[in-house]
Amino acid sequence: MSNPMNLDPDIAALLEMVQAGTESGARIPFPQLTAVQARADFDASSPLLDVDPPALGHERQLSLPMRDGAMIEARLYAQAEPSSRNPVPVLLYMHGGGFVVGSLDSHEPLCRGLADDSGAAVLSVGYRLAPEHKFPAAFEDAVDALAWIGREGLAVGLDAGCVAVGGDSAGGTLAAALAIESRASRSLPQPVLQILAYPGLSSRQTSDSYARYGSGYLLERNTVDWFFKQYLRDDADRDDWRFAPLAAKDLSGLPPALIVLAEFDALVDEGRDYAARLRAAGVAVDLQIYPGMIHEFLRMGNVVADALRARAAIGQALAGAFVLRPRRPPDMEMQRE
Repeated sequence: MSNPMNLDPDIAALLEMVQAGTESGARIPFPQLTAVQARADFDASSPLLDVDPPALGHERQLSLPMRDGAMIEARLYAQAEPSSRNPVPVLLYMHGGGFVVGSLDSHEPLCRGLADDSGAAVLSVGYRLAPEHKFPAAFEDAVDALAWIGREGLAVGLDAGCVAVGGDSAGGTLAAALAIESRASRSLPQPVLQILAYPGLSSRQTSDSYARYGSGYLLERNTVDWFFKQYLRDDADRDDWRFAPLAAKDLSGLPPALIVLAEFDALVDEGRDYAARLRAAGVAVDLQIYPGMIHEFLRMGNVVADALRARAAIGQALAGAFVLRPRRPPDMEMQRE
C-alpha cells in the first residue's frame, strides 16, 4: 500500500504496523479465524487503540428481553444517575464489527465519551452476533431494544420521548435501518436524530471507494465478504433494506441524520450516496468527512486527535437535538458537504 500525502501520518504508521504484523504472522486476518477467535482478537486490540474511558457518575448493567424470549446484555452510561422523576434523553447505540465481532467492552470508551460529551444517557446494546445468529437477528434485537426503551425506559430514568439512534460501521447500518423501521411504527419511540458513523449501507462492493481503499486501509474487501457470509442466510438477504438501507425505496419522513465518514474508507462513497438520498427525500443531513482518517477511527483516541474531536462533534449534535448543553465545544476538523 502506498501512503498518500494527505493520509494522516499517525494513521499511516498504524497501517504500516498492521501490514508488518500480517506479513510476519503476528496478526491473522479475520477470514482465517473462527468467529470466536476473531471476537477475542478484536476485543484484545481495542484497549490499545483507544483512550481510557472517562469516569462517569452512573453506569448500570441491564438485561433486555427480546421477542423470542432471549435476553441480551446492555450498559447504561450517564453523567449522573437518572430517575423516573427526572428522566434524561438517551442515545441507543449499536456497536460496529460486521455483525460478527465487537462488544460492549470494545466500545465502552466511545460510549462513555459520548455520554460525557453530550450530557445525555447512552444505552449500549450487546445485540446477538453471527454466525450463531443470522440476519435479521441483529436488526430485530435493535428494534426490540428501542421498544424496551418505550416500555421500560422510564423505570431507569430514560425519556422515551427524547431518543436518538446511532452506531458505527455495522452498528451504523442498524441505526439507519432502525430509523426507517420506527417511521412506520406506532409502538416504537420516534428518534429525533440518527447518528451514522462510517455505516455499511450497500451490499454491493462496486463503488469507486471500494476500488481505492478496499485493500490496505484496515477494512479489507475480503473481510467484508467474510462478514457478509457469516451474517446473511442467502444471497437474497443482500437486497433487504434492513441489511442494506440504500435498498430502501422511500427515505422520506426520517429523523435528521449526522453522518460521520472517513476519507480513506471503502465505505465512504455509500455514506455520501445515502446522504444524497436522504437530502433528496427532504431529510436534514449533516455530512462530516474527516480528512486523512480510516474506518474505525472513532475508536482510535490513542492514535489520532480527530477521534476525540469527532466524538465531541457527535456529543454537540446530540445536545442540540436534545436541547442539552454539551460539556465542551468540539474543535472540529472535517469537510462538510
